[in-house]
Order: sequence, then structure tokens, then C-alpha cells
Amino acid sequence: MSETSAVRITRRSVVLGLGATALTGSATAAYGVGIEPMRLAITRYQIRPMGPWPEGLKLRIVALSDIHACEPWMGVGRIKGIVDTANSLGGDVIVLLGDYVSDMPYVTRHIDAPVWAAILGGLRAPLGVHAILGNHDWWNDEAAQRRRMGPTAAGEALRANGIGILENDAVALPILGHTVWLAGLGDQLAFAPSRRSTPQRPGIDDLEGTMSRIPDDSAIILLAHEPDIFPDVPDRVALTLSGHTHGGQVNLFGWVPFVPSRYGHRYAYGHVREHGDLVVSGGLGMSGAPVRFGVPPEIVVVDLSLEATA
Repeated sequence: MSETSAVRITRRSVVLGLGATALTGSATAAYGVGIEPMRLAITRYQIRPMGPWPEGLKLRIVALSDIHACEPWMGVGRIKGIVDTANSLGGDVIVLLGDYVSDMPYVTRHIDAPVWAAILGGLRAPLGVHAILGNHDWWNDEAAQRRRMGPTAAGEALRANGIGILENDAVALPILGHTVWLAGLGDQLAFAPSRRSTPQRPGIDDLEGTMSRIPDDSAIILLAHEPDIFPDVPDRVALTLSGHTHGGQVNLFGWVPFVPSRYGHRYAYGHVREHGDLVVSGGLGMSGAPVRFGVPPEIVVVDLSLEATA
């Protein structure tokens, strides 16, 4: 992220600018503000893992990211509809990739954590529902920011509704005589800087410690809210799942004005194959301003097997 003439460029400033521009073009504004944000796409990936994976094992993962609960854009009824759709997709496991909380100014009401968490508590999958937290779940929790540590209100609300939080931790998922390890990374941007601190937002992520909990040669799926960790992820991880970027939230026929990543567009969206496999969800809600164009809200479905075509 760069600074020019002492003006800091953020996702909010860029998206707000785009939103203001869109409002001058009524057709574009109507679609970007009133239509696309209310769509729901199902985006599917079939991936043959590069990392260790059991022969013959097929695993379907349903991933929800960046809900940003608020009225009228991501209200109670809409979240219930997303839960119903997710439950219908035949996932062996459902994962939540963080950012349940909204701090967007253009809302009629922010939804309290116990409310949206109770709805997410209706998610069902044979291998369970597992979650990580995102930067907004930390930044908008004043008590956690003062303590410089958890727990967060978002995390406690999810736990109260039967959803486990993986924070630099891992859990073994037994499936058809095999074991797949699901690991979750602590948020990389958890603590908003104070006025006296540097612009860097320090995190609580501990990738090395998380990996140390998992036996060597195990099949591993890693949940990491921000995709910027991917270059450091060891190649023994079969799949990394991330959100955070919203796919840029605005994609004007291939031009994405801003991606909140130090790698620019490299990990902006979709399936990335480098030393391993990364899937970045475009997310469900919005941040900065209620604008989506060319990046509809989505539920991600990933089918993993050695027979899949990557």
C-alpha cells in the first residue's frame, strides 16, 4: 500500500470513490448498488492437490467468507438464505473464513454478533462447521483491541452456537478410514495501529506453530483469512482457503482498481497454483461501500481428489 502526497490509499477510499462515480451513471449505479450485491453465485473448483493426499479420497468443502452482517445489505433473512443454500450443496465440511462483522457506514443497522452467529449455527455438514476470524472481527471489537488479545465477541458468539474457532490450531477430520487435518491461522491483521504505532497492522498468526501441531505427511487444509500468507505456506499443505479481498469488490470488465493485498492482483481472486493450491473467495458481503460490480457474492465449493482436474 502506498502513500502519495500524504494521502493514504485504502480499500474504503477507492471503493467510496467508485461508488460516488457510479451514482452519476444511473444504470451502472442501479446494478452495482442494488442488483449485484443481492445476487448469490455458487463457484465450483475441482482440484487435484499437489501436497499429500490419500488415494481414493474425495472431499467436498463448502466455504463462506466475508459475510459483513448489516441491514439492508446482509440482513437476517439474507444470511438465513445463504445458510440454507450452503446446507444444500452436499459439503463434507463447511468452513467460515472470517469477517462476520461490518463497519460500513452506509447501513440502516449493524447486526449484533449473537444474532448472526445464531443463524450460522444452523449450518450442517458431516465433518462439522469450522471457522476462523477476520480482521474486521478484531478491529471492531474495542475490548479486544484494548487488551491486545482475545477473546473476541465474534469468536465467542460462534462458539456459543456450536461452531469451533481455529486460531493457530488444527483439528483432525476422520473420513472413510483416512484423516485430513483442518488448520486455522490467527488473523494476520488483528490489531489496528494506535496513533503512536507504525502503519503496520500486527497480527496474531503463527504459521509455524500451527503446522507443528500436525503430523508429517498428513493431508492438510489451511484456513487463512488474508491470502498474503500463501508464499510462506509449506508445500505439504494440500489447499489454502482465504477470503478478505472480495475479489477487489469491483471488476470493471477486467480492470480491478484496488486489491487489499501487498501482492496486488496476484492473490486477488480464484484458484492460484504455485508451490501449492490457493483458493480466494470473492466473499458474500461488502466493505467500505455497498458496491459490487463484476464480482457477485459467492459460496465456494471445492472438490478435492487425486482424480480431479486442477
